[in-house]
Order: sequence, then structure tokens, then C-alpha cells
Amino acid sequence: MELRQLECFVAVAEELHFGRAAARLCMTQPPLSRQIQLLEQDVGTALFARSSRQVELTPAGRSLLRDARHLLDLSARAALAARRMSGGEAGNIALGFTAVAAYRLMPTLIKRTRLILPDVDIQLREMVSTDLNSLLLAGELDAALTRHVPQQPGFAHRLIERQPLVLALHQDSPLAQLKTVPLKALHQQPFILYAPKEGKYFHDRIVGAMELAGASPLIAQYAGQTHTLLALVRAGMGAGIVPDSARELRFHEVIFRPLQHNSLHAEIYLAWRARHDNPALGAFIERVVGG
Repeated sequence: MELRQLECFVAVAEELHFGRAAARLCMTQPPLSRQIQLLEQDVGTALFARSSRQVELTPAGRSLLRDARHLLDLSARAALAARRMSGGEAGNIALGFTAVAAYRLMPTLIKRTRLILPDVDIQLREMVSTDLNSLLLAGELDAALTRHVPQQPGFAHRLIERQPLVLALHQDSPLAQLKTVPLKALHQQPFILYAPKEGKYFHDRIVGAMELAGASPLIAQYAGQTHTLLALVRAGMGAGIVPDSARELRFHEVIFRPLQHNSLHAEIYLAWRARHDNPALGAFIERVVGG
């Protein structure tokens, strides 16, 4: 039983006239009749009752019509799905991201993907940048929102976010009265700093900026994650410098102030293998990230 035979059968069953069905299929009547005969041979029973005046479906024909329509519809949808998959309009993407990316950037990208590529499924994995790059190198991720781009050849990347670092303060801090805060004002003040290992990206930038400004704050505690750092600020243990997207966490009693003459920024890149065979990833990069 071939799809072409089913197409011919459905046309005749709906028209109940071989001439009209042949015209509908853009073919002549003899080949159409031959296709119906072959189908009846495959099925093993007559599908039409023919007379000189009319064509009618037999009970077997009426039964087959329901399934034939379903099979043709399924075939059309399968072909469409394959074309959409090939064009990147459907498929799956394994995307890794850092916790900070989840505050503002990642939700924005997910919303854009659902709007632009609604049939692309993004499977999310949260971890630190070093682990993201390891999985990216191993091929377990299609792409990663990362602070550090893999330095090995064969990877492509795109800068998709650059946000300033800001000062997080308890609302009762004297520094809260300032509209912008110079780094020098943090000298000998209680300070929550990102941990040298778990928060290395931010730790190194903040320490370097402090040294250039001649500021030596009193390190009250180290924190590996931004939400932990803000919790310690809320507890009154000291101030901390965090990416601007940390505002999205909305910690009660924690306020934010811009840093004066601020050159401190945090970047997030989208990194992926330059040679990949995932059309959905290509569509995501060009239509969502690059849109």
C-alpha cells in the first residue's frame, strides 16, 4: 500500500467520480483507475461499487477512508517536521548557563526563543563557567552562556551582555546616602567579597579595581554565589560589589548604588562549537541571540 495509491483513493472517495478525481490530481483517468485497482488488490477487497451512473464506497472503502486520511495527514506532518528540523525551526538545544545569567539574561533569551522559535526545545543546565566549558568541550552542551570562552580552536563565541558592577549596601549603611560611591570610600570598611575559587571571575576583577583605587576593605566574609553575598549584606555584615542584574533578586533591606568612575563590568558570552550539525542551534544564534 503506497501513499500515492491512498491519495488517489481519497480523491475518488471524496469526489465519487473518477473524472473529477483525476482532474483534481492533475492526471488522466486510466492511470487513476489503475492505482485504485492496485490498491484493491493489496487490500484484498473492493473499495468502490461502480456502475455506469455512479461510484459509491463499499463498507470496506468507508472503513479505509478514515485510516487513509489519517495516514496521509501523518505523512504530511512528518515531512513538515523534517523540513522544520532541517531549517532549525524545530529541534533541541542543550544550553548551559551560570547562576548570574539566570537573573536577567537567560529568561530574556528563553522568552525570545519561545516567540521566534516556538518548536525549539531548550534543555537548561546551570553550573559555574569552568564546568560549562568542560561540558562544552566534551560535546555534552550545544552552547553555553559563560564568562570565559574556551581557548581551544574550533569554538565560536559572541558577546551578548556587558553589564556594570554595582555596590550592594544595607539600607542603613551611611554610604546609602550617596548617589554614586567611590571605591576609595570602601577603604577599611566591612566588605563581602566573592570567593577566590568559586567566584574567581568577580573576585579577580574587584580585587584588581580595589588595588588601583588604593582601597583596602576589611573582608568580613567570602561568598561563592551572588545570592549568598546579598544575604550577607542584608544581615549587615558589610557591603559587596555585584553585577547589576543582581537587582532582580530583590533582597529586602538591600539597596544598590553605582560606583563612581566605574570601569568594572561583567561580560557574558555565548560559546559554541564552530562546526556543529544542529540546525536549531544555528537558528537560535542568528534569530534569537543575533536578533
